[in-house]
Amino acid sequence: METLSATDIQQLNERIKQESAFIDLLNLEIGKKIVGQQYMLERLLIGLLAQGHILLEGVPGLAKTLAIKSLASAVNAKFSRIQFTPDLLPADVVGTMIYSPADNSFQVKKGPVFANFILADEINRAPAKVQSALLEAMQERQVTIGDQSFSLEEPFLVLATQNPIEQEGTYPLPEAQVDRFMLKVVITYPEREDERQIIRQNLQTTQETIQQVVKPEEVLKARNTVRDVYMDEKIENYILDIVMATRQPERFQLNDLKPLIAYGGSPRASINLAMAAKTYAFVKHRGYVIPEDIRAICYDVMRHRVGITYEAEAENITAEDIITEILNKVEVP
Repeated sequence: METLSATDIQQLNERIKQESAFIDLLNLEIGKKIVGQQYMLERLLIGLLAQGHILLEGVPGLAKTLAIKSLASAVNAKFSRIQFTPDLLPADVVGTMIYSPADNSFQVKKGPVFANFILADEINRAPAKVQSALLEAMQERQVTIGDQSFSLEEPFLVLATQNPIEQEGTYPLPEAQVDRFMLKVVITYPEREDERQIIRQNLQTTQETIQQVVKPEEVLKARNTVRDVYMDEKIENYILDIVMATRQPERFQLNDLKPLIAYGGSPRASINLAMAAKTYAFVKHRGYVIPEDIRAICYDVMRHRVGITYEAEAENITAEDIITEILNKVEVP
């Protein structure tokens, strides 16, 4: 990790400010349709720019579909929605080979996964085979149909949703597969005044339409710029301390957490926390990462990577409670 001088950081900061200006345009445009879900929109942008995918948990009717659809329109990218159901087959997601009697051959019929923005609605409603087909596409960014492999278009972002209320007839994602999602975002109901605005907006005779304000090429360029955001060694150590505290809490005088944690964050947690923090700084038009960036994004990166024991469940202690305890104890640089 090269250490930059104050002048270098200042120059980098100016460059990031200019190159991240499109974020405000995106927020303004999507704000025409989405009211009061700034937290969710911010996480969507982080997933998009950090080349990660998002698992979104929230009750129905919180504008999850509308948010990703609006983002796709603002970037002028292809949007695809897959409604996951128990009778879905992997071919319904990735595509299949279709026999053509005209020329006595098989032709490839691509599935809905061939788009830039995928909404995997209620991912826990489909069997494991279908889930793993989508997760392979997310991880490898390619799909194999028959004996041919096809690369997926960039930018490629999967937003998978889960309904936290209904668990009957669902196939919960295994821990190893949940770990493939960069962020797990939990969204709640809007504020009273925001909901008033939502009512008024939906009762209007004319509805706003989302215009393209950013080109897909600009998003791809910004992805490279995000990696240039400066992260000091002290910040790196802070990330490592947080992740290590989930594995060996006793090293950080958190002995009472040891019986509550079944397993801690993997190296994927450290990588994603660093990448998400850089992207968060970029979204905030800053060329360097500060400890507040880590704290702001930590819950979304870690909540699905910290396993809790039966003992923790019996005491109604959640992964969020454990992360809060760790953030309060680990020394901030």
